[in-house]
Amino acid sequence: MIAIVDYEIGNLAAIANMLHRLGAACEITADPEKIGRADKLILPGNGAFDACMQGLRATGLIPLLTEKVLVEKVPLLGICVGAQMLGHGSDEGREAGLGWMDIQVKRFPDLPGIRVPYMGWGDVRKTHPYHPLTQGISDDARFYFVHSYYLSPVDPEDVLLTAQHGIEFAAAVGRANIAGVQFHPEKSHRFGKQLLGQFAGGRP
Repeated sequence: MIAIVDYEIGNLAAIANMLHRLGAACEITADPEKIGRADKLILPGNGAFDACMQGLRATGLIPLLTEKVLVEKVPLLGICVGAQMLGHGSDEGREAGLGWMDIQVKRFPDLPGIRVPYMGWGDVRKTHPYHPLTQGISDDARFYFVHSYYLSPVDPEDVLLTAQHGIEFAAAVGRANIAGVQFHPEKSHRFGKQLLGQFAGGRP
């Protein structure tokens, strides 16, 4: 069962609906017992980094999630701000991130002709085509992005997909059982369905 962590932020129903269409068992939940039994976890996120971290902290679930992810090695997928929360912190706010990956979150630079926030469909480039999360993704895959801040992993080997918006940035990251995507797979039609299918069917 895939537990979609419910801290009242993120496109929870849309994520669940796409997983149901894939035939994957999932549940939107903040119940520690259900999360404790989950085989995989999805951490959603929308809006401001600090608000997401504060909302997740208020649930009291962070120690349990840390045990599941870092000790039990349960696969986890962060989406949008949920992916940013995997790192140490963000230029957007003051809250500390979860620190599960060596990532900083930076604001897009002000460049001529480049609008921030980045909002719309974007092509991606595979940097790890055989990673379990990305190996089934079509070469023509495009995803829907809405963000002003981007993932900046310290180790380039943690980058699974890149995209372009004035600069090349990490569109997806992964290390061991942890992965994150900056885009919204639940809004990305068949390409998002491909990616969530990879996560549901294999270890990220």
